[in-house]
Amino acid sequence: MRIGVVTFPGSLDDRDALRAIRLAGADPVALWHGEHDLQGVDALVLPGGFSYGDYLRCGAIASLSPIMTEVIDAAGKGMPVLGICNGFQMLAEAHLVSGGLIRNDHGNFIRRDQHLRVENVDTPWTSGFEPGQEIVIPLKNGEGGFVASAAELERLEGEGLVAFRYEGVNPNGSLNDIAGVRNDRGNVVGLMPHPEHAVEEGFGPDTAAAMRSGVDGLTFFTSVLRSTLLAA
Repeated sequence: MRIGVVTFPGSLDDRDALRAIRLAGADPVALWHGEHDLQGVDALVLPGGFSYGDYLRCGAIASLSPIMTEVIDAAGKGMPVLGICNGFQMLAEAHLVSGGLIRNDHGNFIRRDQHLRVENVDTPWTSGFEPGQEIVIPLKNGEGGFVASAAELERLEGEGLVAFRYEGVNPNGSLNDIAGVRNDRGNVVGLMPHPEHAVEEGFGPDTAAAMRSGVDGLTFFTSVLRSTLLAA
């Protein structure tokens, strides 16, 4: 399986995402924002960072990059797409998922190992989790507050489109503690925390077993690998 990671000017976590894909057992493919060629990949990751310096709105300029035409088309045809942090902001700006992301309610950039509750496992990216499972994923953002209209929030909750919810503490003022959402079809998922930073023992969050041993993020990438192979 080939999973593409799109690099935009200002992407920071593209290399981490490529490594996570390799560790999961898939073939990582580096893609460039200025091209229209997805190189025959089976799934896509829009990585974290500060695309175009977060000018205008986070993810707004990147959502208009040439390759996003192909990303939107592929997502519409059912290709699995994961947007992480800045990538989540791009998905929202491109209207591939609902809602938007605004400045953290406390006004500060935040970095922490964040507890999440898995709310939806009916996506290629989350199928390896159990409903209600608590996981720990690193979080780092300055504009991670999830917002949506009251009507859209009701729809997201009512139709089970919330993918992840902050557990224990809401780090950025996101409405309804929402940390990630999926689209109606279920192939597109966006979340603010960074699963690519919790894929290898010795480099992830602390656990009760050992320091830096958390690998909950790896499940995102093994899930999409397994789901795509089963569907083939």
